[in-house]
Amino acid sequence: MLIDGMALLFRAFYATAVTGQFMFNSKGVPTNGVHGFVKHMLSAVAGFGPTHVAVCWDMGSKTFRNEMFPLYKANRQEAPLELIPQFSLAKEVVSAFDIPNVGLEGFEADDCIGTIAKNAPKDVRISILTGDKDILQLIDEQVSVILLQKGYGNYFVHDRHTLFGEKGIWPEQMIDLKALMGDPSDNYPGVRGIGEKTAVKLLQQYSSVEGIIENLDNLTKGQKTKIEQDLEMLHLSRRLAEIKCDVPVECHLDHAFFQLDREKVSAKFDEIGLKGLHKMLPANPILA
Repeated sequence: MLIDGMALLFRAFYATAVTGQFMFNSKGVPTNGVHGFVKHMLSAVAGFGPTHVAVCWDMGSKTFRNEMFPLYKANRQEAPLELIPQFSLAKEVVSAFDIPNVGLEGFEADDCIGTIAKNAPKDVRISILTGDKDILQLIDEQVSVILLQKGYGNYFVHDRHTLFGEKGIWPEQMIDLKALMGDPSDNYPGVRGIGEKTAVKLLQQYSSVEGIIENLDNLTKGQKTKIEQDLEMLHLSRRLAEIKCDVPVECHLDHAFFQLDREKVSAKFDEIGLKGLHKMLPANPILA
């Protein structure tokens, strides 16, 4: 199981921050995000029973995508002050579980997840735990995506066929979908005036961005005009949307074997001030 640490930590933080429940520990450090992160992680591990686990993180706010497009994620606000110290605390907890923390400056957690997933031995089944639908593009016969739903322990598991059933396109077409319709949360526009419904219809007809461009004369006049006017941004948006799967990171299976040292983890919970989580730890020292 590859865990999108950023997605879990942010989701956990904002679920309680909106009502001001920051759960300060004895040192005055907020722990609400870390507390929820651990609950999400333990719930998923208990529910899906992976033999190996790794957690991937962003390492800074700037990546190679900012070099391609300076406005990439420029609409994002700085992390709240209450969240900033929780990044390192979350990694400390992960280390206490003897789970690898994976990240590389200049790349996003998604890129690390994609690289590990695509380079895993072909007989290994990979599940990705996240709340970020961008990762759906990584789904293949070997890789499934566990999407967090509201609350804890609630998931929607996507494989190739469930995604096609929901979207009408295949995982590998998700990059082209974002290229066409853009992504407001990441602050790139795609093709102005092309929404999801039109983008899906075009991909169903012509398979890819390249196929659509080759058949511009077969599109409606409005569709053709919009794509021709934003052709450069279309190509750029596709490069921004694509998860990079050749990042120089690695995670050996033997380093990610999930073997829980209950005493070590409990001590870290006590040190950080994470109350109520001890009961979620399995009695068996090895959970695999």
